[in-house]
Amino acid sequence: MAGRTLSSTALARATSFAAHRPRSTLCSRCLRSPSLKSSSFPSTSAYFNPSRRRDQSNWAAAVSAAQNYFNNGPDPASPIAVDPLRSVAKEMKFLTGNIRQLLGSGHPMLDTVAKYYTQSEGKYVRPMLVLLMSRATALTPKAARTTSSPPIDSPISPSNILVDENPSAPEYAPLTSQPQENGAAEESDILPSQRRLAEITELIHTASLLHDDVIDHSLARRGAASANIEFGNKMAVLAGDFLLGRASVALARLRDPAVTELLATVIANLVEGEFMQLKNTAKDEKNPVWTEDTVTYYLQKTYLKSASLISKSTRAAAILGGSTPEVVEASYQYGKNLGLAFQLVDDMLDYTVTADELGKPAGADLELGLATAPLLFAWKDNAALGELVGRKFAEPGDVVKARELVSRSTGLEQTRALAQQYVDNAIEAISFFPPSEAKDGLVEMCTKVMKRRK
Repeated sequence: MAGRTLSSTALARATSFAAHRPRSTLCSRCLRSPSLKSSSFPSTSAYFNPSRRRDQSNWAAAVSAAQNYFNNGPDPASPIAVDPLRSVAKEMKFLTGNIRQLLGSGHPMLDTVAKYYTQSEGKYVRPMLVLLMSRATALTPKAARTTSSPPIDSPISPSNILVDENPSAPEYAPLTSQPQENGAAEESDILPSQRRLAEITELIHTASLLHDDVIDHSLARRGAASANIEFGNKMAVLAGDFLLGRASVALARLRDPAVTELLATVIANLVEGEFMQLKNTAKDEKNPVWTEDTVTYYLQKTYLKSASLISKSTRAAAILGGSTPEVVEASYQYGKNLGLAFQLVDDMLDYTVTADELGKPAGADLELGLATAPLLFAWKDNAALGELVGRKFAEPGDVVKARELVSRSTGLEQTRALAQQYVDNAIEAISFFPPSEAKDGLVEMCTKVMKRRK
């Protein structure tokens, strides 16, 4: 097994995003799993510390433990200790309604398309993380006492300028409605601005789904026809643009330049990541050769497309709460590492679960010509995959052959091992937060990411 591992330099570079603090233990639930005892899964320093990189057997042990976990799953006798939703259930209850108000339009077709993905509620992972981080950081030291701000729906510009009405055609009523937050809990330690941030995060995420489905020619989303199939590409793209516009208005009304900068950067990151995804490697695309930059390039793309929104929104939550720089940075590190782990697990699911479980076609990544983490790890040890990567699995039988080669490699196990490392780093980042149900929820979200099947 040691001969099938990543080189020491590749390991160090591929995991540069995960570096925050050394961690020598797994999350408590993973440690309860008989297949992932700490004795069988080496510490961070064991296979990522430069002074010990030569000991390839440590990585082999990690892959072996991940293989065991992959085959047997978590301990069924060890139930989830904390329901992450419980701590923020009241705030989540009003999330969909508030989002639909933010998206209100007097144009009936735009209103329908813009709200299409809110009809079948998604997992709402991102807004839940924002709310959990808001509650968990409420107990941490504050940089300064937070001052009261105008209501989050209060316009900055004069209302008569903002209203969507042509003064020359007063018979046409304004199209875009003014949002009003529902279910505001004045006694809550989650601020109205943080609740609105959670909604903005979901708007940006949903807009990216609308655009991605057009780019990828997707057929299904959340168990139903995707918006591009239901309404056509043009309407789906325009609806995504409308979501980003409404998110930008709501973001400006939070009146925090740092938060505005963070979330605006996320939108740019999503586009940058999509451009990176158009190529599987940073170098020769037609005749690719596996190099030590291959996985690093992929992880950078993954950060931009998947982890940026989570990490910058959890950071923004801490900023809105007036947290100290240390807490703000820890919030970012948690979101960054969890976001990377989330996508790595998603890469695995494309190889390991059925379309019914996923709610979208299984194997879609290969069909789109995308080489994700399991295949990239397999390619390191099997140069034959390079030819398939170069032609983006376009010839008959390429997809089936690629899946078979990945299944016979340690690609899936190495992907899970790396995802587990990111999860451990996420938990370590917030280890100094005071004990709370919200902190427990953040830790449990890490466990759920590793367990998820869709």
